[in-house]
Amino acid sequence: MQLTTITEILYNSIIMIQQLINDEKFTNIQKAQAGLTRLFLNAENTSSFYRVLKNDKSLGVLVPNKIWMSLVEDLEALSSPNYRNRISKARRDKKTYPFSYVKKQLGL
Repeated sequence: MQLTTITEILYNSIIMIQQLINDEKFTNIQKAQAGLTRLFLNAENTSSFYRVLKNDKSLGVLVPNKIWMSLVEDLEALSSPNYRNRISKARRDKKTYPFSYVKKQLGL
């Protein structure tokens, strides 16, 4: 594995972690136990997740299924050497396309 590939994998991981941190909310164990369904609905509606705490110590994370499935899909894609190679190749390619061309290609 080349250094550039390792660097790209680390960069992608850092971006994914930063996005997760931005979506994190906190709740205590009592509120989680009393209103689990409400927490899941709130998390899904706000595209966030809840870290559950007891005495200021993290017990775990409540993640809505939509976010979980998205994370699993991202991890599966990033585990594919072919996918990572295509991303790496695209990043090295300095060719640019006008907005009108991209819009036409996407049928917009």
